[in-house]
Amino acid sequence: MTKTKAQQIMAATEARAADDVTAAIRDIAAEFEPYIIKQRRHFHKHPELSLAEERTTSDIANQLDAMNIPYERPLKTGLVATLRGTAPDAYREDGTPRRRILLRADIDALPVTEQTGEEFASVNEGCMHACGHDCHIAMMLGTLQILRHMTDDIHGEVRIVFQPSEENGQGAKLMIGTGVLDGVDGAYAAHIWSEVDAGTVSCEPGPRMANTDWFRIDVRGTSCHGAMPQRGHDAVMVAAEIVNALQTIVSREISPYEPAVITVGELHGGTARNVIAGTAYLAGTVRTYGDSTHEEMPELMRRIVEHTAAALGAEAELTDYTIANYKVENDAASSERCRQAVIKCLGPTGQGHYRGTLSGEDFSEYLRRVPGVLAFVGTRNPKIGATYAQHSCFYKIDETVLAKGSMVAAQYAIDFLAEPTQEELDGPAITAVAETNPDLAAKLRSAKATTAEARGAIHDARTARHAAIKGIHEARAAARREEKHDE
Repeated sequence: MTKTKAQQIMAATEARAADDVTAAIRDIAAEFEPYIIKQRRHFHKHPELSLAEERTTSDIANQLDAMNIPYERPLKTGLVATLRGTAPDAYREDGTPRRRILLRADIDALPVTEQTGEEFASVNEGCMHACGHDCHIAMMLGTLQILRHMTDDIHGEVRIVFQPSEENGQGAKLMIGTGVLDGVDGAYAAHIWSEVDAGTVSCEPGPRMANTDWFRIDVRGTSCHGAMPQRGHDAVMVAAEIVNALQTIVSREISPYEPAVITVGELHGGTARNVIAGTAYLAGTVRTYGDSTHEEMPELMRRIVEHTAAALGAEAELTDYTIANYKVENDAASSERCRQAVIKCLGPTGQGHYRGTLSGEDFSEYLRRVPGVLAFVGTRNPKIGATYAQHSCFYKIDETVLAKGSMVAAQYAIDFLAEPTQEELDGPAITAVAETNPDLAAKLRSAKATTAEARGAIHDARTARHAAIKGIHEARAAARREEKHDE
């Protein structure tokens, strides 16, 4: 029976050069693109809310079983798979991988009633994959199809986390609590994104998604007859004034160069149309990038809330301020590695450019612990109506980008695992020091790097000197030729 291209790649015994690795990734992705799209449509049709992703987890498990990839279920929903590299140096003598990378895909949906009209629209009323997590599952399954056919190119171990409950900010912490980051050297995740052009991937360094906080404000006034407002203190009116006053924090308390958003998404108050409300409450979210702004925000809000209410004869309290997620900040080296993966797989035109967003993502919890990158896989395509924002009931994606996302993730994982470990960079002497004195080891690394830079500078200086001498000789020779010509 004729082997598929993926099977031929898997059966190859000779080591592949870097260009051949990328060519193999492209070939396998092309072969499995229909599979990736099919999986996306399946998961889109059967969305489940945070911490209720039971069918989703089971369906992912079935796909992993079909690929013979082992996995564990450390929580009620979600799972963790392991793909072992078979490169000669993938594992040390003690059985531990020389490097381990974590790839993460979130799997939960939103409480949104879909109105896309797609044939594969949600069959679960009031629940929709309106943020693209169906795409994340499908792209990750596609990445695994690529990697499982290329294990000889994997110089370490890939840990794949299909994470529940991203939308409510709990899933990352829950998964990390089970130990998924133990022994991990770096992390990667991708988010399908409606503000990035289809066919491109944005992975710039620095802050990419915002600190995400939730708050609640309770207002206490005095209820009375709706026709006698002078006899009470209107909690709804006070709440409305607080809504407006909070916006002065962004416009007058924070530098215009510092991104920040305060959104009041809920205002509840009143019991009858002819009764001045005695109580009300507000609930909303705060988004920031800067660390100092993030730290100052609760106190800034508390001052505005309390004094605005007092000025109107009422009381108000910031009764809850919860940090849901910290900002997603891409490590510079990881971003550059991802950019190179994009160029290899998609070419230079595949590089997306995006300023970042004040939306939040709990992948930040991984990046607070290990270096890594969150890549935005662009899906904006006005020609097919893929222009609606994340969380829209009309949210639509360009499915041609899914295999591209799978390719970039696979390339990133292979490249990351092929890089030298810290021990390999250190050598035996610094490695031995690091076991008992990490601070001294860090100083030795710095000295080693400085020495390498100095050697490089000396080499450059010598090269420049030789070039200058050569130039002088050439100039003298030209002058002599000119003198002879004049004679």
